[in-house]
Amino acid sequence: MTHYQHRLEVKTSGKSFCKITPKVQAVVAESGVETGLCTLFLRHTSASLVIQENADPDVLKDLANFLAKLVPEHDNYLHSTEGPDDMPAHIRTALTHTSEQIPIANGKLLLGTWQGIYLWEHRQRGHIREVVIHISGS
Repeated sequence: MTHYQHRLEVKTSGKSFCKITPKVQAVVAESGVETGLCTLFLRHTSASLVIQENADPDVLKDLANFLAKLVPEHDNYLHSTEGPDDMPAHIRTALTHTSEQIPIANGKLLLGTWQGIYLWEHRQRGHIREVVIHISGS
């Protein structure tokens, strides 16, 4: 069994979805694994990973709007030392994911036709986020 790791840096531009599917697929190809599992882990507490619709951008807009209503900024949060968007970002991350697992077959991610992998930035300003990609298989 082969194990392969790569750290992917993603520059975000503030609250948004950054599609990382092609970058992750490139790492899978580079690993040489034909059959296995790709584990993604985001090393942050104010952004998340989601596997979501990759054809209609309105889906992502609706998700962002829904989560903004569910977890509003400028509420009376105790934690506010990093700004009014920080605690809501932590809550949004707790409600979503910081890791995902995707099967690999024939050297490719086994995503559905309409699925894409996104890093979802929950803060107002951009950051450089790090995704650890761990691939295991043969």
